[in-house]
Amino acid sequence: MVLHYLSERPAQPAGDLASPAAARAGFVVGKNVGNSVVRHRVTRRLRAVVRAELGRLPAGADLVVRARPEAAGADSAVLRRDLASGLDRLLGERTRAR
Repeated sequence: MVLHYLSERPAQPAGDLASPAAARAGFVVGKNVGNSVVRHRVTRRLRAVVRAELGRLPAGADLVVRARPEAAGADSAVLRRDLASGLDRLLGERTRAR
């Protein structure tokens, strides 16, 4: 998996009601991962794994998780380990103690 991280969102236009308070995540699971059934399964697993780790991100941060083809055969434990490892590199070990 590849992580793309934006620690702070750009300023929102005055008319935009979206609250930048919470961190958010997005997913990219392309056709190279597998057919639609496999892609949806990978997306569901990634969503559950990221939900558990989203609290580590600062408020207003964006995270995009791009699945690589190896994610098709990975179970949730492997995805969780890979995500935690990637976030450790991005954020530093100090956020892991939560």
